[in-house]
Amino acid sequence: MEDQAQKLRELVKSKPSAAPTQKKTRIITVASGKGGVGKTNLSVNLALAYAQQGKRVIVMDADLGLANVNIMLNMIPRFNLYHVIRKQKTMREIILDTEYGIQIVAGASGFSKIANLSDEERQNFVSELYTLSSADIIIIDTSAGVSANVLDFIAAADDAIIVTTPEPTAITDAYGIIKIIATEIENLNIGLKLVVNRVKSVVDGRKVAERLINISGQFLNLKVEYLGCIYDDPIVGQSVLRQKPFMAVDPKSKASISVHHLVSRIEKTDFADDKGIGRFVRKLFGKD
Repeated sequence: MEDQAQKLRELVKSKPSAAPTQKKTRIITVASGKGGVGKTNLSVNLALAYAQQGKRVIVMDADLGLANVNIMLNMIPRFNLYHVIRKQKTMREIILDTEYGIQIVAGASGFSKIANLSDEERQNFVSELYTLSSADIIIIDTSAGVSANVLDFIAAADDAIIVTTPEPTAITDAYGIIKIIATEIENLNIGLKLVVNRVKSVVDGRKVAERLINISGQFLNLKVEYLGCIYDDPIVGQSVLRQKPFMAVDPKSKASISVHHLVSRIEKTDFADDKGIGRFVRKLFGKD
């Protein structure tokens, strides 16, 4: 496995000409300690908020077992990442336009982690990732829980958003994934951010965040930034049933305004010169 990883690092580093030299693409990975906390919903609506600011946004469904970004958008993709990995299609051929001004890359089923791919499959996947560099923002919606695949996408991003809710089990699982990030990812150099979903009030959200941030700092020596909260809004459940993003159903809802605030907070973060799709690929498949 280590030999294969080394080969992949050499492959990525041998392709500097494939990486853009001017344009910087921001990579945001969205993860959660458990399912059912609204991670995919946040990913899709976060994309809409960026699109409304004139950004070109791609949502990549990296849940390689239970892909559902397309389900939330009432879309049935004919092709997905499986076909890209198998060299049956290119990334550009499977990218789908949506009626909401964003694009999606549908997830594949049957791949537990990228490290299990053959050398040829990895080489093709790396090459295809570079074709996403025309986007301003790429939002990676990962699977719930902790796996090598999720950790890879977190480590390779510019910003990683951990989603939780005020429920005790969700808080415990959120701390669990933060702990694994702290212990498993060496030389962590990303903006690790926390979003508390389904809160009754701003105060409730901040209480949950402060608890997680304090114990992460005390026991893990890890800095976690509180990005903000999303109100427990009936429009969210209605939108899921309608298979439409809640920001499109009711742009003035509490949930929609919450997401706009999240984007505003993210965009206050300074970029380093080496951030972008090329850096993402290098970090995803090996250390710089």
